[in-house]
Amino acid sequence: MTLLQPFISHLFEGHIWRMEIDEGNNVLALEIRNELDKQVSFASFDLQNGQCYFSNFTLPERWLTGIEAAYSGVILLHYYKHQSSPEHKGLIAIDAKTGKERWANYSLIFDHLTTNGPAVYNANIQPKKLELISVNNGLVLKNFSAEVDKPLANNIVIPEMVAEQDMLPGILPEQPYGNMVHYISHNGYIIISLHSLKSDVLQQHLYVMMDQQIVYQDLLNSNIQKLQPEAFVVHNNTLVYIKDKARLMAVQL
Repeated sequence: MTLLQPFISHLFEGHIWRMEIDEGNNVLALEIRNELDKQVSFASFDLQNGQCYFSNFTLPERWLTGIEAAYSGVILLHYYKHQSSPEHKGLIAIDAKTGKERWANYSLIFDHLTTNGPAVYNANIQPKKLELISVNNGLVLKNFSAEVDKPLANNIVIPEMVAEQDMLPGILPEQPYGNMVHYISHNGYIIISLHSLKSDVLQQHLYVMMDQQIVYQDLLNSNIQKLQPEAFVVHNNTLVYIKDKARLMAVQL
């Protein structure tokens, strides 16, 4: 049986805070937050061949910024209104492959992605009115219509949480701490993330199995103090996961 190997392994100087996938272009966009330096940076990868388009991209605002979405070859970024507020303000559009700024509008606020493009609203206009904009230049295309502009679907599969007793007998490589595992069945593979407690040390493991044989495994987190949330997703036939909170990993299934 062929063992799997990662085709992306990239360590960042900070924690991977958020990931967004451009469905049409197989681009993975990441937001990396370095709390020690109070610096947010962004990166972009090709999910087909593993190419890193850019990394360590920053905005003039070092900390109060983040990713909204990735769509049609563009990554949409935002600022925060205040350090103590989760409210977003403004939109900055950068090319998903070069990081070059396409346009910026500091009055617009992102709402969600639709099948016809980003739905946004102007923070200076009350009551809130949704409009569709061109992701290429930021210009308003038309008023938003819930009947026509449906939410954009994606092919991202998130693991489900399954109790140990609900798994097939003998399938788990080891006893899960807390009795729960994160589980995906995809393309003939079983992908499992679980926690173990060994010598009073809590660890988080990832296993990929086929026909109950382990074809790939990794240690996601070691010497942690509490159970961690799911750290992997599957997009098309690519397993994407985060190791030690700071390393991006990807494996073709």
